[in-house]
Amino acid sequence: MQSIHYIDSKWLDLNIINDLVLSSKKIELSEGAKERIINCRAYLDEKMKTNKNPIYGINTGFGSLYNVKISNKNLTKLQENLMLSHACGTGDYVPQDIVKLMLFLKIQSLSYGHSGVQLETVNRLIDFYNNDILPVVYTQGSLGASGDLAPLAHLALPLIGKGEVWHKDKVVSASEICKKYDWQPIQLQSKEGLALLNGTQFMSAYGVHLLLKSYRLSYFADLIGAISLDAFDGRIEPFDELVHLVRPHNGQIKTAARIKEFLEGSELITRKKKHVQDPYSFRCIPQVHGATKDTLEFVAKTFITEINSVTDNPNIFTKDDKIISGGNFHGQPLALAFDYLKIAMAELGNISERRTFQLVSGSRGLPNFLVDNPGLNSGFMIPQYTAASIVSANKQLATPASVDSIVSSNGQEDHVSMGANAATQAYSLTYNVERVLAIELMNASQAMHFRNPAKTSKFLNMFLKAYQVVVPFIKEDKFLHEDIVSSISFLKSVNIDNEVLFI
Repeated sequence: MQSIHYIDSKWLDLNIINDLVLSSKKIELSEGAKERIINCRAYLDEKMKTNKNPIYGINTGFGSLYNVKISNKNLTKLQENLMLSHACGTGDYVPQDIVKLMLFLKIQSLSYGHSGVQLETVNRLIDFYNNDILPVVYTQGSLGASGDLAPLAHLALPLIGKGEVWHKDKVVSASEICKKYDWQPIQLQSKEGLALLNGTQFMSAYGVHLLLKSYRLSYFADLIGAISLDAFDGRIEPFDELVHLVRPHNGQIKTAARIKEFLEGSELITRKKKHVQDPYSFRCIPQVHGATKDTLEFVAKTFITEINSVTDNPNIFTKDDKIISGGNFHGQPLALAFDYLKIAMAELGNISERRTFQLVSGSRGLPNFLVDNPGLNSGFMIPQYTAASIVSANKQLATPASVDSIVSSNGQEDHVSMGANAATQAYSLTYNVERVLAIELMNASQAMHFRNPAKTSKFLNMFLKAYQVVVPFIKEDKFLHEDIVSSISFLKSVNIDNEVLFI
């Protein structure tokens, strides 16, 4: 029997999200969440009966149209019009796994009982999630200010039988899916359209997805860096704990300890060296990789806070008898976090490419370009070019998006975060880093062959043997694109325990 994740007020963390993603658990609202949603909706319905004043987004227009009062008979039409008019995203499809996270995070935010939605509306979103009916969402269209308006409009449109969805890897109309599952379109009540469209779930879903990816790549950067260090005949002294305790950045200490653990028992690392020092790309692995680890901690704190928050507007506080129009939808904290993440992850790729460059340079007894008969064979000359090209592309992607802003909604929304642009840039950049690390692994594995019969550590040797089944030693020039693809696929396939991942 498949286990169930109950949506409640329990604090979400990366462990929970990672398990949810890997296990494909179904989700349900807890009794407490149902009660919060029902009570908030009942409060709003009662307030609408007794209150004659305009309340932003509930019986008014939106954005710069906030002063336009809407009659009670048109409130459902108002909410539907809001979704239809705002669903104007364009560009590439948002990946389906991120759309599924968007659904989950929107459900979580609505479950806190400050948004005024119907229980029926939230349950339909849960139906989408549990049946892998994933709305078609586009990457372009959000300023990351009034929440992710355009992407969330596409996410919500199928509730009223509009728009398109992914179903069994095919794009079909939402109306077709409603017929298939015998679902009647939701009749949206006051405030519901705004509750669904306001929010930061596009940015947050990208952020959580990329954090999970980045922690994996941080681990692989250490692991592959350790293989490269050993294959390069590097020195272990720069990883001594004493060095790092006198400059005690947490990430630096953790990285040095992990590298030493990976290399424990290696013949290569302990043999006598002819050289006194290694290049910075090897010697400064703790300092560079460690700084990225510390950045991930900051970014994780930001996104974990966000996914445990209410980010639509206005917010409804039943116990305090208040409906307050604020700005929790503004993506500035996320935009800054994405920019920091981009820079930190770009540096993992940057230093990785430098290690690849050192391995193919003909130093330390390794042949030029890691191949027999260099000249006749170009060997690993051009994979380093590829890595260098990707690293330079990442430098461009790492340019901060959050320092930009543009006026929208006739001047009412006069400062925006550009967090959504930062999110999609971070996605491209992070997956680029995976490609760069995969190329380094190809080179390190090839270089290790030339160190026989001396051996690396038992752990690294076991990892390399598994890898070399997929990407074997290359004796002469061949079609290397296939090996790069295989190397990337290998990294994606490796299982890493949460206890190891999130440190």
